[in-house]
Amino acid sequence: MELRSILKALTRSWPVVLACVLLGGAAGWGATTLSTPVYQARAQLFVSAQSGGDTMALQQGNSFSLARVQSYASIVTSRQVTRHVVSSLDLDTKPDELAGRITAEAPIGTVLINITVSDTERRRAADIANAVAYRFSDVVEGLESLDARAARSPVKLSVTQTASAPSAPVSPRPALNLAAGLLAGLLIGAGTAVLRETLDTTLKTADAVTVLTSLPVLGSIPFDKESPQQPLASGAAAHSARAEAYRHLRTNLQFAQFGDRPRIIVVTSSLPGEGKTSTAVNLALSLTEGGISTCLVDADLRRPAVAHTFGLVRNAGLTNVLIGQARIGDVMQSVGGLSVLASGPLPPNPTELLASEPMAELLGDLAAGYEAVIVDTAPLLPVADTAGLATFAHGALLVVRAGKTPRDRVRAAAEALHTVGVRTLGTVFSMSPMPRYAAYGYDYGDSSAAWRTPAPAPPRPRTGSVLSRGAALLRGEAK
Repeated sequence: MELRSILKALTRSWPVVLACVLLGGAAGWGATTLSTPVYQARAQLFVSAQSGGDTMALQQGNSFSLARVQSYASIVTSRQVTRHVVSSLDLDTKPDELAGRITAEAPIGTVLINITVSDTERRRAADIANAVAYRFSDVVEGLESLDARAARSPVKLSVTQTASAPSAPVSPRPALNLAAGLLAGLLIGAGTAVLRETLDTTLKTADAVTVLTSLPVLGSIPFDKESPQQPLASGAAAHSARAEAYRHLRTNLQFAQFGDRPRIIVVTSSLPGEGKTSTAVNLALSLTEGGISTCLVDADLRRPAVAHTFGLVRNAGLTNVLIGQARIGDVMQSVGGLSVLASGPLPPNPTELLASEPMAELLGDLAAGYEAVIVDTAPLLPVADTAGLATFAHGALLVVRAGKTPRDRVRAAAEALHTVGVRTLGTVFSMSPMPRYAAYGYDYGDSSAAWRTPAPAPPRPRTGSVLSRGAALLRGEAK
């Protein structure tokens, strides 16, 4: 991944990164709190040769000490030393365990031996270090006396620095543990963010949709948390960023096919829950507000939602016309200036019904009477309903949900539309992040409140003979 992509991934997943950093810091603090303090005490010995006073003897003794000192360091943790120290100090530990807490080093080129003892009590660490140093001296001198077969040892180990009780523990180190925890949390959080970005196959930007499908994005509809309760971008929501986005979609759609303007437009998506019904409904309303006579048809015979969105009668509509129970005018409903043909009763064979000749004739009749016919259909990939219906349309809009729809599904949906020969006008990028200029739009609208006429109340469905006849159809009283 490029640096820019990594930074974008971190920006999108900043809550995860922050959580990992905080957890890492908490882990570092917890490690410090729960750890038992460990103290270290150090004693130092000097190795010298006991020889004559002439120069040659001194040089030989120095060479002898340098040659032996590395071997002496290995004897510090021997049982001859540790067993005696455990016994003399009455320690509650075993000689081998004590040996694991003792380290000895002899710096190269010197005749010094440094003995370091670790313990959980500062005073006991110093006592053990001193006891080890003195016992070690005796053991080495005894061994050299036996090797030299002389009355006295040829080497002498002198304690040059006795151990004292340390003032502070060597572990834990609060600052180091906290820094390590924060760094580990940051690395884990960054790695998680990059991994999520790598494995995430959804589309985050409108440009990514265009690159993937080679189709223009005619509209980018921002996410509005109020949309579930207020699905219509009209009335009180007429001046929202979402309503303005639908107006942009209307304008782009009008100019996208200038001179060859489609009358019947199918609105679909690759999967459910991408906002196709919301797009179809609000696009139809926007066209009506623009002075274009529009009819909205709910052709999603699996999960129809248009009638519910407007508060209309659902069980009198498209399917009644297709099976010959009613004429279009009998079941057509109206919301303000928008004509709505609801789904009607759900049939057992929606795919065959939507691909039938009566459906083609119905759309042709609507196209003859309206400037625009917006058809809300079922998702493309789960069912075959839309594939058959789309062949009767003049164009199709493919709705893609931001950060939700997988790339392969969008590609498959675009290919499905191409396969049946329908002209795909473009895509609609739904539930996208709110644009930065949205705040300007709100402020601009509010500043004109002094002269702007109050926004009209949401249109109410027309009542009267149409709905009465639709209800009669359900009771079987009309033909």
